[in-house]
Amino acid sequence: MNQNHYDVLVIGGGPAGTTIATLLAEKGHHVGLLEKAHHPRFHIGESLLPMNLPILEKLGVLAQVDAIGIKKYAAEFNSEETALAQDTFYFAKATKNSPPFAYEVRRSEFDAILFNNCQQKGVVTQEGMTVTHTELNADLKTIHAQDATGRQHTFTARYLVDASGRDTVLAKQLKSKRSNPKHKMAAIFGHFNKVERRTGKDAGNISIYWFQHGWIWLIPLKDGTTSIGCVCWPSYLKTRQTDLNSFLQQTLAEVPAIRARMQAAQLQGEAQATGNYSYQSSLMSGDGFLLIGDAYAFVDPVFSSGVYLAMQSATRGAELVDKLLANAPNKETLLKQFEHAVSTEIKAFCWFIYRFNSPALHKLLMASDEAAQHPVKQKIKAAVISVLAGDAYHNTEIRLPLFIFKLLYGIHKIMAFKKNYAFNRFKQQQNNLN
Repeated sequence: MNQNHYDVLVIGGGPAGTTIATLLAEKGHHVGLLEKAHHPRFHIGESLLPMNLPILEKLGVLAQVDAIGIKKYAAEFNSEETALAQDTFYFAKATKNSPPFAYEVRRSEFDAILFNNCQQKGVVTQEGMTVTHTELNADLKTIHAQDATGRQHTFTARYLVDASGRDTVLAKQLKSKRSNPKHKMAAIFGHFNKVERRTGKDAGNISIYWFQHGWIWLIPLKDGTTSIGCVCWPSYLKTRQTDLNSFLQQTLAEVPAIRARMQAAQLQGEAQATGNYSYQSSLMSGDGFLLIGDAYAFVDPVFSSGVYLAMQSATRGAELVDKLLANAPNKETLLKQFEHAVSTEIKAFCWFIYRFNSPALHKLLMASDEAAQHPVKQKIKAAVISVLAGDAYHNTEIRLPLFIFKLLYGIHKIMAFKKNYAFNRFKQQQNNLN
């Protein structure tokens, strides 16, 4: 039995775990990190946001990410149901706070960069180590884990951070994990080669397509591969009568614009699926422990917010834990401020995510008319782009334009009441499916 003691022990070696571990190690804390897999390992979620860039710079890995990523200057939305078939939201047209581009990355490469960086910054890392149970005593946290050979290990720490992603180690143990009743979707995805790309500066843009069963992403990667996934209603996935590879390709073929881009495309490896993935823990923190990133909550990949929210909560979490370890007198206030900030950012994305497939938001997002150069329309679109860029928290410039946008959404719902009412009933039925 190996005994190891740390100031902070982090469960999970993804973007959230490596970020908080690195930042705490840089502050002089003795930090350990346990990762159940071995890097590099596959992970979906290849599209970053512009507001990831300041965090990557803070970690000292921006140049390495630039070397393995393709620049994404915009998010492109496509629809067969609106007068405007395609609209591109360029990050450079957001309000002043966010960078004008982001990156599309292979997560195996991206996560390995973050993991290696935290090792170089002094974090003691152990891969192939699966946490089986924790003892959350007030003064000392005890973590039990098992390595790939079945050998048992015990670790102790003053503070415990759960960054285990969808494994949600603490949320499961504490029985605080809740399926999100407002949003039940599932995804099938895979990597393809020989997919037609946009040209010039738009070559790295993410393309998003609405279709009758949900929405589809196309994410170009630097090596020529394209990540493609379909986020679908549960009832549609229940119609599958063939293998997953065939079902994915059949689904993609339903959209003429995608079919045209995939005439020569070939699936690399096997398609994968994940079902009913939207959840949240009823607890974000406790006495001596913290849940960050997907270990706390995950909603939907539509706005590529997962990695950003994980790294941003980790950045804030590092400041919080550093103060708590120093026995800051205002502990409760610090925890409330942290939880409020994390919840506020998640909610900013959730407003759009919950409504993304609705006829009202669909029409509103595709109603942009830049030729008119209307100043109010420009400010509204800039505010929406700021949210898409990850710059929604404490951005006072976008409050009024976003309020107007949401007001217009309500007007669109009323103007097409029957259509939106039918959609809401359909969505409720889907959320009730197991």
